[in-house]
Amino acid sequence: MTSTLSRAALAARTAEWFRAHARDLPWRRPGTTPWGVLVSEFMLQQTPVPRVEPVWLRWMEEWPTPSALAAASRAEVVRAWGKLGYPRRAMRLHAAAQAIATEHGDRVPSDLAALEALPGVGSYTARAVAAFGYGLRAPVVDTNVRRVVARAVHGAGDAGPARTRADLADVDALLPADDAEAAVVSAALMELGAVVCTARSPQCGRCPVRADCAWVAAGRPEYSGPRRPVQGYAGTDRQVRGRLMDVLRAAEHPVPKAALDAVWADGAQRDRCLDSLLVDGLAEQTPDGRFALGGTAPHTSD
Repeated sequence: MTSTLSRAALAARTAEWFRAHARDLPWRRPGTTPWGVLVSEFMLQQTPVPRVEPVWLRWMEEWPTPSALAAASRAEVVRAWGKLGYPRRAMRLHAAAQAIATEHGDRVPSDLAALEALPGVGSYTARAVAAFGYGLRAPVVDTNVRRVVARAVHGAGDAGPARTRADLADVDALLPADDAEAAVVSAALMELGAVVCTARSPQCGRCPVRADCAWVAAGRPEYSGPRRPVQGYAGTDRQVRGRLMDVLRAAEHPVPKAALDAVWADGAQRDRCLDSLLVDGLAEQTPDGRFALGGTAPHTSD
């Protein structure tokens, strides 16, 4: 079933709703630079907003420009990343800051190709920076946006596996021609999926397009297509790497191997994870055999 709601009306209603009800997130506030938007997008990858907000505020105070972050050591950056998870994102952001400072005059580029050429910046992040940082017309497609379109336009319970070209075309067709208004609609679709048209408990009574939503009109059918497997955490290498990183972040000086051995009983898994941290550059071994965050200046025995 396809919605009878015109795409122009869907865009207009979601934009109006967004202006009245959007969450007050610091990276949305007036005066936020494209750099601030880029930092938020790196941090928000697979990490919920409440965990990101305080870290983002500290980062923007400490490193308000790409060159400021570029001048910091890699260890400082990883330590400041704290418990956001996936610390390789911090290293990629640091590398992106260095590229922006040296290759773009300390100004985040607005061109999609230039953005995608930055370390750690893919198609989604590039489009998000163009839309939310520069107010440009660029379809921004994440899981939340795909779900809103699947339900409101196509009458499906969820969007199913990603179809990059089709998903971009779907969202592109919803955006007004005007850059500034299109950027608002991009943010509105994302917000609607995040707080109203949620995967498990959609609050249809709050939805600005409920009266014409194809999914509601069809009786809110259950999604029966393929689903992404839910990734566990307990006992995984991710958990072990996280515990090792906790020790390294908390230490003012390099730590002996015994301090790392104490965090996980399975020695083979622990050593494999430590090795992966060394390979990734998140940790380093000092000349005297101790361990520290990657990017820390070389140490010798006291």
